[in-house]
Amino acid sequence: MLARRPFLVSLLAAPLAAQQSEPYVPKQSDRPELLDGDEPGFRPIFDGKTLDGWKGDPTYWRVENGSLVGEITPQTVVKSNTFIIWQDGRPRDFELKLDYRITPDGNSGVNYRSVVIPDPVTPSNRFAMRGYQCDLDGKKRYTGNNYEEKGRRFLAVRGQQTHVVGGRKPIILSTFADADELAGYVTDDWNEIHLIVRGNILTHIVNGRLMSQVVDDDAPHRPADGQIGVQVHVGPPMQVEYRKIRLKEW
Repeated sequence: MLARRPFLVSLLAAPLAAQQSEPYVPKQSDRPELLDGDEPGFRPIFDGKTLDGWKGDPTYWRVENGSLVGEITPQTVVKSNTFIIWQDGRPRDFELKLDYRITPDGNSGVNYRSVVIPDPVTPSNRFAMRGYQCDLDGKKRYTGNNYEEKGRRFLAVRGQQTHVVGGRKPIILSTFADADELAGYVTDDWNEIHLIVRGNILTHIVNGRLMSQVVDDDAPHRPADGQIGVQVHVGPPMQVEYRKIRLKEW
């Protein structure tokens, strides 16, 4: 029997050697589906041509070259933040993707799970909002922060994962990256925002980099759903552009 062992080993090893020498070719069912465009489930909510489905003050908002443009000029400086608001839903759990470009002095943001509220400073402003915001600015001081407009203010700054409970400041669970280092991934041209909003976990990603994450357990003040809007902020003349706005709801 001992004399036959090398022969048996060689027989057992032969199929393994053949498998190693022939690369695995996946079956068609194993291969990822090839898609033309974005991931499955996303749909555009801005057509790039008109303001259909959106409502805001036309003094500040227009469509130009396929983009939703918000602009403040020396003649139209605002005293209150104002938004253009998507009218066709109140997303609860969703992902939102869009590109933005902003001038150096610009300040803007993408609001979600938000509501329209009266504006005591500018009563004629019918497009003030309260709710979560992915903050954006041309100087990259705030880009990626989670800021609750007209509410609890800063919930997480760039590089932080926080836990929000009632009656105190957000608890920092971790500082996963340096804020200035993350700012280096934001360009002066077009950037992509990716928001992932599921239950009480709010994740902000810019250009593929995690910027902030909030776990919101402040139930009395935590909105479960709401509208989406983009902002022009009080300040000097500026311009912000948004394009390729698409949404996936669960």
